[in-house]
Amino acid sequence: MLEHYTVSRRVFLTFNYVFLTCLGIICILPIIHVLAVSFSSSAAAQAGYVKLWPVQFTLSSYDYVMHKPAFFKSILVTLKRVGLGIPTNMLLTVLIAYPLSKEAKKFPMRTFYAWVFVVTILFSGGLIPLYMTIKETHILDTVWAMVLPGAVPVFNVILLLNFFRGLPKELEEAAFIDGAGHWTTLWRIFLPLSLPALATITLFATVNHWNSWFDGLIFMNSPDHYPLQSYLQTVVINRDLTLMSSADMKSLTEVNDRTAKAAQIFLGALPILLVYPFLQRFFMKGIVLGSVKE
Repeated sequence: MLEHYTVSRRVFLTFNYVFLTCLGIICILPIIHVLAVSFSSSAAAQAGYVKLWPVQFTLSSYDYVMHKPAFFKSILVTLKRVGLGIPTNMLLTVLIAYPLSKEAKKFPMRTFYAWVFVVTILFSGGLIPLYMTIKETHILDTVWAMVLPGAVPVFNVILLLNFFRGLPKELEEAAFIDGAGHWTTLWRIFLPLSLPALATITLFATVNHWNSWFDGLIFMNSPDHYPLQSYLQTVVINRDLTLMSSADMKSLTEVNDRTAKAAQIFLGALPILLVYPFLQRFFMKGIVLGSVKE
């Protein structure tokens, strides 16, 4: 393939390939190292013997994190959060992005409403007003306390409205001539043509809901209602030895903070790592088309 290019072009492409290959190796080596630590014994990890391959292979760290029923309860809470949060995010994102993508002569207040949403990225009321709002609306200690505050991801709205603006206006005009209204145009024309952008913002929403842990600690009064990331944060980082059984104390002899945290990273990241390859082909196209406007 390179023989068809000039010498300078070949040098440039060769440098790019080498540079990106080295960059990819630099990015993946820490992940391999953390995976090796999670499968290594406590003594080997503590002594610093683990590099890119497990030393004294063991599943003790994963057993320590997963052996409690609370772990599986937290998974169900997270799945419930994802199941409610993603449809809510996608529905509101689409319904907001569509009118904001129209020209000012069709929607005179477009710029005003767009700035209303953009301001929320720059400024917020703070944690205490948010907590008071959650409490007064009686959704504290429910899954809705983790879903509704982030129901409108403004960054995703900006990506999608720019994608809508890039679609040919002739398609919309032809639909209106045939008697279609805005709802029909949105669901029958815009959305089928926006699959790359929709896949991209779906991935963003999934990662956000799956990885969030702080809101679970703040808005959930009972550990039984913690999502997975909040549960892992409490049992791995903030361990309470007074609440541990004799079996838990015995497992601590085979596990330390380093191996347990490594196991936590992979338990939390594994679902996203499994989903990402299926959305990757849409991801790059969606992020580029949704952020560039001529």
